[in-house]
Amino acid sequence: MVGADTADDAGVFQLTPELALIQTLDFFTPIVNDPYLFGQIAATNSLSDVYAMGGTPLTAMNICCFPVKEHPPEVFREILRGGLEKIHQAGAVLAGGHSVEDPELKYGLSVTGIVHPARVVTNAGLKSGQALVLSKPLGTGVIATALKARLATPAAVAQAVELMTTLNAGGAQVMQAFGVSGATDITGFGLLGHALELASASGLGLEIIASQVPILAEAREMASMGLVPVGSHANRDYCHRAVHVQGHADAVLLDLLADAQTSGGLLMGLDPEHLEPALARLRGQGLQAAVIGRAGVGEPGTITLRF
Repeated sequence: MVGADTADDAGVFQLTPELALIQTLDFFTPIVNDPYLFGQIAATNSLSDVYAMGGTPLTAMNICCFPVKEHPPEVFREILRGGLEKIHQAGAVLAGGHSVEDPELKYGLSVTGIVHPARVVTNAGLKSGQALVLSKPLGTGVIATALKARLATPAAVAQAVELMTTLNAGGAQVMQAFGVSGATDITGFGLLGHALELASASGLGLEIIASQVPILAEAREMASMGLVPVGSHANRDYCHRAVHVQGHADAVLLDLLADAQTSGGLLMGLDPEHLEPALARLRGQGLQAAVIGRAGVGEPGTITLRF
């Protein structure tokens, strides 16, 4: 049902008229110092792709690339413990995994989920006139960069970690409850990159109101100091061709809109009649959900970014 053609979040294969299989994998290097928290973040990020398709995680397998001669076994044990806790929180089970010795530590999951074939959410499913809703604020990439430079405050790191370890299960439930057909999760390509994927796959132009995008407070401060991930600059360069800026562009805010996220929120299209109850449901779960724009504005496959 879903393959590689539209650069979607996961593959979907229909098994029966009532059941489709979702398959995805992801792994990366540590972005925090605590191995337990790293395991939680990596697992949450991997599970997110199933939620982005409107599905429910079923099984997970560990992907372990560990420098076993450089760290004591306790480090790897804590990574796996953090990952397992998030797998269980998602209602899934750990079915095994694979490990290799690697000079650079990496961890993640291969995840299998399920969804009804008629309720698959894809990045090609946006409809003109829908509101664009983002379920989590941006800025975790900048905070992670500031952490590496030892400039992020403990409060900012704690806030970013909380966001990155919050499962997108609640967002997936809202998408199913209100018939969302088009969505994606915001990860390494930043808001602009993933929104552009939505626009291209759906054949629509998108409008994003920069001032309405929720952003972590300290991330603004750190970005203004130049603490922006290398990946964010690459995102800006790539998106430049299809992002049309209206108004006076704020360079710092533009960096944050392209900020390379880890385990970010869901970006979904909601019909106008479903917008308020869906927002209430998301916010009732403690999510900082916000309306950031609408679909069906401008040329197909482009973003109109208003400052």
